[in-house]
Amino acid sequence: MVPVPLGAPSAARLDFTAANPLLTPEALRDTPAFDALVQQMLAAQHATAGLGGYLENRVIYRRSAHFGAAEGVRSLHLGVDVWVPAGTPVAAPLPATVHSLADNNNFGDYGPTVILEHELAGTTFYSLYGHLGRAEWGALRPGQALAAGETFATVGPYPENGDWPPHLHFQLMLDLQGRQGDFPGVARPDERAQWAARCPDPNLLLRSPLL
Repeated sequence: MVPVPLGAPSAARLDFTAANPLLTPEALRDTPAFDALVQQMLAAQHATAGLGGYLENRVIYRRSAHFGAAEGVRSLHLGVDVWVPAGTPVAAPLPATVHSLADNNNFGDYGPTVILEHELAGTTFYSLYGHLGRAEWGALRPGQALAAGETFATVGPYPENGDWPPHLHFQLMLDLQGRQGDFPGVARPDERAQWAARCPDPNLLLRSPLL
């Protein structure tokens, strides 16, 4: 998916839960400060890439009103994040068709987003890629065929990536529920069971021993 040795010493698991004392409101509110914090977390583990997040109950979404709705605050992450530099290529993990695109341009949102459609052993499912670079994203078209391993996007810089430290949000979905270019990537913790059933563990494809 990204040309990073996901199981090698250059990759490390990053913790964005309340158990991490570095995640203060001051460190999260300002994106350059948040980016510096991510680099600090990587350096502490002698890593160049960070991984993690599936079904992690995170505090980092408190930085954006996008995750606080009338029905409750969303904090349960439904994908895996790959924290790598902006410009890192993103490749299709399997043969795919571009299903839909959207620039979810809100503070804390996905920014440029791609959803791919896959068929494997007679089963159709989808993968979502959020926080992409706008230039490469703008060249894609729905219905476009992609080969396994074909580069189709890059990790985007802030603020165009939804104003996050550069990373890729990767998520699997069994049913898009009619959505185009967007799908919830964060859910309420009390809805964990139903969202986990809709969004399987991305490590089924990543196969990283860190996850």
